[in-house]
Amino acid sequence: MQIAMVVYDRFTALDVVGPYEILSRLPDARVTFVAEQAGAVRSDTGFLALTADRALHELTSPDIVVVSGGPGTFDQVENPALLEWLRTADATSAWTTSVCSGSLLLAAAGLLKGRRATSHWVALDLLEGYGVEPTGERVVTDGKYVTAAGVSAGIDMGLTLVGRIAGDEHAQAVQLLTEYDPQPPYDAGSPQKAPAHLVEEFRTDSRFSLT
Repeated sequence: MQIAMVVYDRFTALDVVGPYEILSRLPDARVTFVAEQAGAVRSDTGFLALTADRALHELTSPDIVVVSGGPGTFDQVENPALLEWLRTADATSAWTTSVCSGSLLLAAAGLLKGRRATSHWVALDLLEGYGVEPTGERVVTDGKYVTAAGVSAGIDMGLTLVGRIAGDEHAQAVQLLTEYDPQPPYDAGSPQKAPAHLVEEFRTDSRFSLT
C-alpha cells in the first residue's frame, strides 16, 4: 500500500502529519513524502520542515495520494509540474485525497469537476470556479475522491479511509491507539460557531485570496 503524501513550500503541518499518523497504520503501508524536488520543505509557519524523500517524478503510481493544504496552495494552483503529476498519479490510484485547501489543487488538475468536495472554510467557495460542488461537510467521499475540511479534519479523513480499506474495527483500533477523542476547550471550530469578528477577519485576510 504505497501512500504518497504531497507537500510544497508553506504547507500546513497538521494537514499532512494528521493523516500520516492514521494512514501509516494501515496494513502493509509504505508512506513516502513527495515534493516537486526531494529535500526539506518548510511549513507555513517557517518553524518546521519535513523531508520529501522523493521528487514527484520518482513516484508516479501510488495507491493513495494525500495532498496537503496551507497558504502555499495558492502558489501551486498554476504549477504545471504538480498538476500534471496529480493527473498521472490519479490515473492509477485507488484513492485520491486532500486536506484543507489541498482540494483546490485536485480541482485545478481537473480531477474534481462535477463532484462534491470540501475544503477549509475560507477556501470553500473557490471550488465552484473549477466546476466542483462545494459542501460544508467535514469529510466528503465521492467515488475514489476523499476530501477533508480544514487542517484537523485530515485526521477524520484518515480514519474514514482506514475504515473503507481495512474495516471498521481496524479503524476503531487506530482511533483508540491514537486516543483521538476530541474535547476542545472552546466551541469555535467552525464559522457557524466562532465569534463573528474572527470569521470576518479571516475572510478578508489577503493571505487566503487567489487575487
